[in-house]
Amino acid sequence: MKTNIIKTLLLSGIISGFAACTTTSPKDMSYDRNRYEFNDILDIRLTPDSTVSRVGCFTDAGSWMGFTLPQSDRWVNGFCGPFSIDNRIWFAQAAVEVGLSGKKDVMTPDSVSYFPGEVYMASSSAEGRIFQRMNFIDANTALLQVETDCKAGLSFTARQWNSHIRLEAERNTVTAYHPNGEIITLSFGNDITLTCDKHNYMAQTQPGCKKAVVAISFFTSEKELLANRQHIQFLLNNPKEELAQNTARWNGYLQNVLRDDMKPEYDRIAVKSVVTLISNWRTHREGLLHEGVIPSHAVGYFIGFWAWDSWRFSAALASFAPELAKNNIRAMFDYQLPDGMIIDCIYTNSAENNARDSKPPLVCWAVDKIFTHTQDTAFVKEMYPQLLAYYKWWYVKRDHNHNGICEFGSTDGTLEAAAWESGMDNAIRFDHTGMLKNAEDAWSMDQESVDLNAYLAYECRLLKKFASLAGTTFDGPDYSDKIADYFFDEQTGWFCDRRLSDGSFIAEPGCEGYTPFWVGIADQRQMDKALVLLTDTTKFSTYIPFPTVAADNPKCDSNGYWRGPIWLDQTYQAITGLRNYGYKELADRYTEQVFERCQGLKEDAPIHENYGTHDGKRLQAPHFSWSASHLLMMYEDYNK
Repeated sequence: MKTNIIKTLLLSGIISGFAACTTTSPKDMSYDRNRYEFNDILDIRLTPDSTVSRVGCFTDAGSWMGFTLPQSDRWVNGFCGPFSIDNRIWFAQAAVEVGLSGKKDVMTPDSVSYFPGEVYMASSSAEGRIFQRMNFIDANTALLQVETDCKAGLSFTARQWNSHIRLEAERNTVTAYHPNGEIITLSFGNDITLTCDKHNYMAQTQPGCKKAVVAISFFTSEKELLANRQHIQFLLNNPKEELAQNTARWNGYLQNVLRDDMKPEYDRIAVKSVVTLISNWRTHREGLLHEGVIPSHAVGYFIGFWAWDSWRFSAALASFAPELAKNNIRAMFDYQLPDGMIIDCIYTNSAENNARDSKPPLVCWAVDKIFTHTQDTAFVKEMYPQLLAYYKWWYVKRDHNHNGICEFGSTDGTLEAAAWESGMDNAIRFDHTGMLKNAEDAWSMDQESVDLNAYLAYECRLLKKFASLAGTTFDGPDYSDKIADYFFDEQTGWFCDRRLSDGSFIAEPGCEGYTPFWVGIADQRQMDKALVLLTDTTKFSTYIPFPTVAADNPKCDSNGYWRGPIWLDQTYQAITGLRNYGYKELADRYTEQVFERCQGLKEDAPIHENYGTHDGKRLQAPHFSWSASHLLMMYEDYNK
């Protein structure tokens, strides 16, 4: 451990010295130390070819472009990219590769690292060393800062432009146009000599110049480019203030999240969670009318906003990025239907939006988290009418027999969309489910779900709180007091869904049974009875605790999406449920199992969509916001 600390301090010193030439003074660096405590926070080493589209990158500030660190065995002396996160294309293997002017020696790697909000690399040849680092200034522009100890000066060119790119150059700027309408500009200082043909460019500093700054910018249209051109020149001439703001923003994130009583490796998990959420931040674009957070920038099918994902992300963001948390919620409500429904998911191309179903109602929880951290009553008042309309919609469109107990369903009558609405697409509890028609645009499953109604009870409680804050009266339905007893199966000692046909329980204990404990509607007797299953190592107390279905169910599948693996939101809800009912030490022990046993969490592996119940193996999508959100909340709650 001591060796690693010394190594980190030495590396921090190198970067601090580099930073001092253009950004911060030594006095500022005491504030900046948090960032550099977390070197190699994620492994994003990839030297791409044009076929690579599933990739985790360095991206920040809501940008739609990203970069990777080059592999040491396929070295490129520049950050790889840019990569278009929406359209999944590489503009170049490296749009800016750095060399020494007039020198033909190949630069070889010395070190690379991904710090929170910054990537860094050092390389060398017999002629000298080159140091590079990159920070995002805003959603459009990343600043590349370069320094050398060689008096020859610096040279810049690109490695392997995308074959569809058209290049133009004017004065100190290279512009790369892609037929999809996206544009990259590379802007250099006025003291740099730039030449360009239709194949590539070459830029050089004056001999003796040891430092340079390059602005790499991404635009979705010519209009957007023109609107930002003057600002880019300002950045090149005055980078210090903007880079200091980047430092302050990231250190602010970390200082709001990190505790002083945690193990360093647990701090690392918390920081990795913050980095994951911020790397999945996307600014407003086309059909996405507000900024928000996507599930994973690494996987093409997750480039959009989903409803209950967004509620979870906002709950986690509330503690360190509350304005992003608010806008993340607003983005989904931009598409609220006249009847109050919040649709499943939205994309930059709104023609691809899915309005066949909604998602579990957790939004009031997210709004309450934001209020807890900000005391922003104006936001509560803004959202209250829309929140209430969404809450009422469930009872109008998803209560088939009008008994005050709702069902998951769909607008098109398909079980597929109804399962999506539950969020648990292929859950075992839905294996024998049918559909019932409520209205032309409303269908219900033929079973009442405990998690849905527990969430609604929680939403009801919070809406009453919000009504008081907004100076109005809550006028929605309230069936909260009947949910726990209605869904508790005394025979199995678990909360289970019930069939509409005869009221019988679907006695396949699964993660939906954690929900009443998380929202606090169960009584102590029910918790104590369910504790038998919760602590049974053959059922829910597995290697990674609290799988999506009891591990001894014959239909349990270790790689079955919602049929057995660990989803960390459900594990979080079970752990919080234990904490709610007085089992604090047990909750902490299970949290430790998550932190210690999920593969790669304490190292540099990305946070994944779900994990193996019996081995902690990483499953499905990497760089996953959902898991990061709940890891962050587990960190916050641990040992309290």
